[in-house]
Amino acid sequence: MVPKAIVAEVATARQAASFVLGCVVALTVVLLLQRRPEDLVSRSAARDPAVGFFGWRSPSAAAAARNGTSSPPPSAAAQGAPVNTSAAAKGEGLQQAAHHQDGGGGSPRRLPPSPAVRRQEEDNDGDDDAEAEFPGLAAAVSRAATPDDRTVIITCVNQAWAAPGSLLDLFLESFRAGEGTAHLLRHVLIVAMDAAAMKRCQEALRHPHCYLYTPVPPGLDLSSAKFFLSPEYLELVWSKLRLQRRVLQLGYSFLFTDVDILWFRNPFKHVTAYADMTVSSDVFFGDPDNVANFPNTGFFHVRPNNRTIAMARIWHEARGRYPGKNEQPVFNAIKRRLVADLGLRLQYIDPAFMGGFCSYGKDLAKICTMHANCCVGLGNKLRDLRTLLNDWKNYTSMPHWARGNARWTVPGACIH
Repeated sequence: MVPKAIVAEVATARQAASFVLGCVVALTVVLLLQRRPEDLVSRSAARDPAVGFFGWRSPSAAAAARNGTSSPPPSAAAQGAPVNTSAAAKGEGLQQAAHHQDGGGGSPRRLPPSPAVRRQEEDNDGDDDAEAEFPGLAAAVSRAATPDDRTVIITCVNQAWAAPGSLLDLFLESFRAGEGTAHLLRHVLIVAMDAAAMKRCQEALRHPHCYLYTPVPPGLDLSSAKFFLSPEYLELVWSKLRLQRRVLQLGYSFLFTDVDILWFRNPFKHVTAYADMTVSSDVFFGDPDNVANFPNTGFFHVRPNNRTIAMARIWHEARGRYPGKNEQPVFNAIKRRLVADLGLRLQYIDPAFMGGFCSYGKDLAKICTMHANCCVGLGNKLRDLRTLLNDWKNYTSMPHWARGNARWTVPGACIH
């Protein structure tokens, strides 16, 4: 009979052997799992750099193979960083978006390009046309933009709005009369929509940053004051959106401001780092993240990334589905889709800070800008904006202890 001690030793030895064998198997599995997919296909990739895992050929890799160049490594652009839209970077952008689509970790499952990739392809495809439509814009924006965060303030004018004593004069005067706003004039790009407006910007006003943009079809005259929603008016406001999209493609943030807006304080402190787009509002329900707020696209800030470039394209394309509408109601109609489909980070600004004739705060200690919206007619806008600018000058001339009693004059020419 075998002693119990020997039986126990044999059982212990078997358990130890099983444990060691299990550790070896587990270690082998871990080492296999840690091998990168690109290591597994290094030989096929060396034969044809355009072929990805399981033989799927990406558009950018195929283009690189045809040109005799290798595809660059993925970067942060697919995560919403500014898009480099130069011809040399087009393949890189598509490669980054494809990398992001399959999880960024070299997953062996390759799918056709996602909607996000297709949107980026479409945006990049029109890059050469955009350069032809906006000659010299890149240089103009570069000169006007802030050096630290590449932000430019943009307004658009025609001959009627740039004429002596018209909206452009009031607009520029408000910067000089405002608190901490005069230095921002160095970053204002005045976009002239006709030659007469360009001449006044450069020669009479001697503004450092003027840019001529005349995109209209033959036969349309945009130089005179236009009736609201007339064909010329619609062409004017929709053309601005094309230019804004181009600024985003160039990698710059912009703050667009209608020229019938007075600047009293620096509004950038109300633009959050989180938001892709920060927009003023005509109707505000108290929550800046509430998509149901009514936007006013006469004043909005946008950061350059894939989401906002796609947003500008979709917004402009939506014009055909809403004939006879200007850009603001169209944006209001599609804003939920932009947020849901693109992941657009949209925030609104309280009218107590960015006010307008539609809705504005009574407290002059809070106001940054005032917009002559809800007002038809150039003469009416000029009359009431001049009154408000005088209200502001009276307010800033008061002693601090008396400013709490200051009030805006009701815009009587526009609201009656």
